[in-house]
Amino acid sequence: MKKGIIALIVIAVIAFGLYQWGVGFNNTAVALKETSTKTWANVESAYQRRNDLIGNLVKTVQGAADFERGTLTDVIEARAKATSVSIDPSNITPEQLAQFNQAQSGLSSALSRLLVTVERYPDLKANQNFLELQSQLEGTENRINVARDRFNATVEPYNLHIKKFPNSILASFLNFNELAYYKADTGSENAPDVNFEFD
Repeated sequence: MKKGIIALIVIAVIAFGLYQWGVGFNNTAVALKETSTKTWANVESAYQRRNDLIGNLVKTVQGAADFERGTLTDVIEARAKATSVSIDPSNITPEQLAQFNQAQSGLSSALSRLLVTVERYPDLKANQNFLELQSQLEGTENRINVARDRFNATVEPYNLHIKKFPNSILASFLNFNELAYYKADTGSENAPDVNFEFD
């Protein structure tokens, strides 16, 4: 009789310990994932700010009657493409991030060409609205970089939490999947080739 009671107590203690572990794992994973999701929203917010500024920049540049329309059209099209790519923040995959990054890179490239082309237009370069927008864009690019770094910093503890044993057992059972890190564009480790010669 005594052995039966002791066995029941041992089973109850083990069951309670497993329950506590499961609840602790789940609650921590939910909290860490929510932090990453919120931080990704901040990344998107920084990109949205850039897109809004680019709209104002395009309107300002359109005011320069002789400005090269092809360069401006490239920016408008790249902006439209960049805003059309969205990511499910609760399930960020490497494929989603690659697609998002590609669209944003296309916009960055078109915007860089626009800003280099402006060098040929002294009136536009001296336009106070243009100078203010250009300054805000530079600040926004810094915000974007900080937001991406913060996002990666929140992904790490979440991924570590769900990958460590024995948590990995519960993670797969409870559908906690690894989140992708934001990665730089392919080739971004190389210095850009800048050419200010206009023919």
